[in-house]
Amino acid sequence: MDRYAKKRKLQADDTEDESTNTSQVASKDETEHEPSQPDTTMSKSVKWRQYTSKDLDCSYTTLYSRSEADDLISECERSLEYYTGQMTRVFVFGKWHNIPRKQAAYGDDGLSYSYSGNTVAAKPWTPLLNNIRDRVSNATGFTFNFVLVNRYKDGRDHIGEHRDDERELVPRHPIASLSLGQPRNFVFKHAKSRGKNATQKIAPVTIKLGHGSLLMMNYPTNTHWYHSLPQQKSLLGVRINMTFRKIDPSKMTPVK
Repeated sequence: MDRYAKKRKLQADDTEDESTNTSQVASKDETEHEPSQPDTTMSKSVKWRQYTSKDLDCSYTTLYSRSEADDLISECERSLEYYTGQMTRVFVFGKWHNIPRKQAAYGDDGLSYSYSGNTVAAKPWTPLLNNIRDRVSNATGFTFNFVLVNRYKDGRDHIGEHRDDERELVPRHPIASLSLGQPRNFVFKHAKSRGKNATQKIAPVTIKLGHGSLLMMNYPTNTHWYHSLPQQKSLLGVRINMTFRKIDPSKMTPVK
């Protein structure tokens, strides 16, 4: 059996502090936590750290051991294929911009995903991604039919503030974010506390996403909070992130 397909009951390493919060923001509950409405019992074997603030509900665990995660990122570097040409650009604030990272999408046959002026068709699942998806589903109790992959070559590659709230996403279904490689800071900002027109003072929440970690963004987080991966120019390692999603085919935008 492929080693990525083995179902293991894993717990986060309590001795390794992979995650941090800004002061006076989120409460952290290190008791076991299950994302809302799981459809299997496997998630009970995983120890979750819970991060909460106003309208924010996130769950964090270490899903893969260091050696497993090392194997996974090596296989990702060998086998994943990223977009080229027009698909490496996004339309933001009335202009086209080059994406400061590499991207690819994989999923069930016929699925597509629209964001920032692009509609991307999913490539077929690979054996590697099938196994990772199954591991994520077994740990969380949720099923997923699509994954967006982002590769950050170093700390200069980044992603700006945004919400994963596109119409084709199944409402209230969590997004599962798997991180491999270079640990990076993941920053949440509440929609009502951003910019000059902020109406509330809600401090940001920062979580350090470690090698082999899984972050569940549970409802209603993406309704109210923007998230980003800011530049950390001193960091030299590669990071690969996979965000597993559930798409409603009836709400997809046709691929042009």
